Amino acid sequence: MFKIKDVVNYLVAFFIILSLNFLLPRLMPGDPLTAIYGEEAMIQMTPELKARLVERFSLDRPLAGQFGAYLLSLLKGDLGYSYFYNAPVTKVILGALPWTFLLVGTAISISTIIGTLLGIESGWRRGQKIDRAMLAGTMFLDGLPDFFLGMVFLILFGVVWEVFPLNGAMTPYAGYAGITLVVDVLKHLVLPAVSLTLVNLTGSYLLARNSMVTTLGEAFILTARAKGLNAQVVRYRHAGRNSLLPVITHTGMQVGRMLTGALFIETVFSYPGLGLLIQKALQTRDYPLLQGVFLVVTVFVLTANFSVDMLYKKIDPRLKSCTLNTGRRLNPTT
Repeated sequence: MFKIKDVVNYLVAFFIILSLNFLLPRLMPGDPLTAIYGEEAMIQMTPELKARLVERFSLDRPLAGQFGAYLLSLLKGDLGYSYFYNAPVTKVILGALPWTFLLVGTAISISTIIGTLLGIESGWRRGQKIDRAMLAGTMFLDGLPDFFLGMVFLILFGVVWEVFPLNGAMTPYAGYAGITLVVDVLKHLVLPAVSLTLVNLTGSYLLARNSMVTTLGEAFILTARAKGLNAQVVRYRHAGRNSLLPVITHTGMQVGRMLTGALFIETVFSYPGLGLLIQKALQTRDYPLLQGVFLVVTVFVLTANFSVDMLYKKIDPRLKSCTLNTGRRLNPTT
């Protein structure tokens, strides 16, 4: 089971993030309302609207009272009001969040599966030509920025060969429905998902490969081979299965990098996710929207890491509150 201490650690991290999200605009010089909405928005606001916003954010109360009102608003799902979209921030983010989840979820799933399989095969063939080729290829991809690879694919497959759409998540005003709509969404997803997948493939590959190389020297692998088991059974059921734990941990840590990469990829392909929201919020200085997006992204990363920690301990029972006499946590490789 998950230890209370681990849960408390995540809750403390979440509370610190909430506090920073609350304090940063209020620590800026000048009027807190101006810091929250920006000077451009304040110029366009009527005195009545300013008074309503002061009351809504409790800016006429002490800092502790403002923080209490802020937490109460979050519990109600109120992240503020976007003056650019003229809508609540929560509503704007919920409209873009599914597209980012689709892109990031697809990229993480594909990169983890392909990277793990390539790592297992590469580790099994350590030192051979195919191992060196895969190692060089993945390291080359890892050195490419997300947005650069996206622009290359956009030019080649969108402009030159016209195989996939240039931008968006679906064809506007097409009126597609059912399977036609699904196919259209997938066609728009291919280029951004492939771009994000390729540059994040290396982590899973290297971890699986290195773990595979280490595992192949273990006694139980030698025993399996001595029993005359099929090579594929030894490779995947014995060695490969025991190489998955580092990959699972990396998957949780990869969520943050994937989300960061998705923000750039969405901008390149004009994909209507959180990345495009951040771009428009920066251009229009829509600070409440920026704060809301950053808070949602941070919460999502914490949740993903928490889930992976639980899954990791579920898969490897040796990590369930096992400690040595010295108080040191049991090493999974021992």
